[in-house]
Amino acid sequence: MSLPFQPDPVILFFLFAKKFLYLEILTVLAALRLFLGRGLSRWPALAVFALALGGVVTVFAPAIGLNDGPLYASAARVMAGQGGITALLVPSALFVLSALSPDARGRWIDVVHGLMLLALLGLWWWVS
Repeated sequence: MSLPFQPDPVILFFLFAKKFLYLEILTVLAALRLFLGRGLSRWPALAVFALALGGVVTVFAPAIGLNDGPLYASAARVMAGQGGITALLVPSALFVLSALSPDARGRWIDVVHGLMLLALLGLWWWVS
């Protein structure tokens, strides 16, 4: 039996990854860069960690009852702006700055981030 509304699985995965995977993995990668990096590569990683962690907290705030107040409302507005893609691309751009610094160590972190970013942009293109 076929249901009348069956969304494309690619769209469902894009929505799931955008909401529950990308910022969480980026937070872990930024934390790894903070611990493994040296010098100037750590400052953009710290900014990425703060932005991505703020995004993760904003996503899960309603589940833990922290969705009251002006701070949550502002964060939720930022997370929803431009379909939510801007909140993902800004930390990624900062992470690319961290990767371009000469003191960055753990280049495998940059490979993982690059693959994540390519997958996100590919899914975004597919859905658009």
